[in-house]
Amino acid sequence: MQKEMVGIAAEFAVASELARHDIYAQPTFGHLKRTDLLVFSGETGRRPIRIEAKGKQSSQWPNCKGIADSHSILILVDFQGKKETDRPDFYILTSADWLSFVKREIKKRPEKGIELDKDNCPIWTTQIKNGKPYRGMGVTVSDVLKYKEAWDKIRDALR
Repeated sequence: MQKEMVGIAAEFAVASELARHDIYAQPTFGHLKRTDLLVFSGETGRRPIRIEAKGKQSSQWPNCKGIADSHSILILVDFQGKKETDRPDFYILTSADWLSFVKREIKKRPEKGIELDKDNCPIWTTQIKNGKPYRGMGVTVSDVLKYKEAWDKIRDALR
């Protein structure tokens, strides 16, 4: 699959999988920051959950910016080693899951000067790119293995 198509494939794979779990998801088109799909509970007055889908077909999801608030969920879609007819693997992280992972990584690498901004995005203060500190973090399958197929996190968030 062409690199440019991985993100689009991830968004539609997540929408399809949510439908298989009887969860309605509305894809967003355009450039809504960190919102690829909106999930609704069906109850009047309930706030929708924002889903960010991020796909990969190599060893890591590059440049993950994190989860900004408790009404957002990050779904990592793994196409690595999959044929076109294979179902990808899904890893579902809440904001608490993301913070736990990033804080663990920060503790492992104190020399890197990693800080979190207000949106829970890792900022690498010692790695300057184009005159600014690098934002984001690469994530591997081993980093998020315990979140594999955790679709109940979305159902819980809808309650």
